[in-house]
Amino acid sequence: MAKITRDALIRKKPPGSDEAGQKLLKVLSAWDLTLLGIGAIIGTGIFVLTGVAAATQSGPAVIISFVISGLACAFAALSYAELAASVGGCGSAYGYSYAAFGELVAWIIGWDLILEYGVSVAAVANGWSGHLKGFFTAIGVGFPFPDSLTKGPFAETAAGLPDPGIMNLPAVLIILGLMGLLIVGVKQSARINAVMVFIKLMTVAIFISVAVFHVQPELWHPFMPFGWFSTDPQTGKTAGILAGASVVFFAYVGFDAVSTAVEEAHSPKRDVPIGIIASLAICTVLYIIVSGLLTGIVKYDTLNNSEPVAFALQEIGISWASGLVACGVVTGLTTVMLVLYYGLTRIIFAMSADGLLPASLGKVNEKTHTPVKTTVICGIVMAIMAGVIPLGTLAELVNIGTLAAFVLVCAGVIMLRLKHPEMERPFKTPFGLAVPILGVLSCGALIAFLPLFTHLRFIVWLAVGMVIYFAYSIHHSRLGKEAAEKTS
Repeated sequence: MAKITRDALIRKKPPGSDEAGQKLLKVLSAWDLTLLGIGAIIGTGIFVLTGVAAATQSGPAVIISFVISGLACAFAALSYAELAASVGGCGSAYGYSYAAFGELVAWIIGWDLILEYGVSVAAVANGWSGHLKGFFTAIGVGFPFPDSLTKGPFAETAAGLPDPGIMNLPAVLIILGLMGLLIVGVKQSARINAVMVFIKLMTVAIFISVAVFHVQPELWHPFMPFGWFSTDPQTGKTAGILAGASVVFFAYVGFDAVSTAVEEAHSPKRDVPIGIIASLAICTVLYIIVSGLLTGIVKYDTLNNSEPVAFALQEIGISWASGLVACGVVTGLTTVMLVLYYGLTRIIFAMSADGLLPASLGKVNEKTHTPVKTTVICGIVMAIMAGVIPLGTLAELVNIGTLAAFVLVCAGVIMLRLKHPEMERPFKTPFGLAVPILGVLSCGALIAFLPLFTHLRFIVWLAVGMVIYFAYSIHHSRLGKEAAEKTS
């Protein structure tokens, strides 16, 4: 049975097939990819979002919120695994959408992913800066930056009052540092990521081993103080387990970055599905355990702060762990930025290879075998964003962008099963089309539970993308050039 790939479906050569200087090295194992996924997933979610969601959305039932989000992600992860093994390509959901739906939908999801990954890195860099300051405070060392260099000119207080600074210098420096690391090479980046993943997993393990002996079961009552779902008629704010599921979904953002590494995996048919599914499974179990313990050692309504895990440990008298947790948070956020930054450059690389973005963005350096120009441009843009713009509002776009990508990936599995049943599929989602259908329904439902303003901002971003597509991309894409040659 002949294998039908994405490149056969769109009738072109794959990026890096036989073009000089365009080949990415196959240096990543299933172990590397699993750690890559864990590095992208475990960060803000487990150290911050567990407490915030418990206090404002779900109460102790935040455990159920994580289970619901985890199930939605599991359906998407299995769909990603099938397409990664059968279609391939380093563009993640962009490449899969190209194979299933064609160029226009692929552009829309690629544009969506650029927003998702770019804003995620800049937003996490802001959080990283704040936690770095907390780490220095916890270990009794003065922070080496003045207050004016830890916030941008548009910063505001928690009450919404102007509180301007010059720039968030630590956030800028960490992005530039990661830029240098990714330029050096993906294998070196993966090794450093593995070390940092080990550190933050040890941090999580220490929290679990300490908290498990201080659980007070009465703190889990009431278990569902906000019910399943409710909306405040005056403010429009949502609460409840289902609303909490939409919020904690951010904790899972990043596992799809594993699929951007297809071109650099030793055996993508085998290694990429393992990396996607294993990283998601490990992180889901850890989220459930940590959120359960967190609401079992302190009252859930006290956890609405930027460092709920460290706060909980202080409340039960284990203050020595604060510095350790702060170190774990800083390390965890670093790996999140590293993997998302990596994924962003590979998506742009794939879109450039298809002609939807300038060809210069797809060039690979002969020495490092990495797309240096793309890495530098992304790093500078994200560093500026992280340094001067408060990204709290924009960060909400990450969830809706990711969910939209998941919906299209699941729909892509359905479409290709119907259009090309003869395609070779080294990995197939179990239970036929049930899994991708459930993925479309569950991820679509989570989109519905997001605030209205988030939907409106997302529509504006997509509108800008459509202008770019019809002004530039449609005239420079490989398919567009093929069509023009046929008509000429």
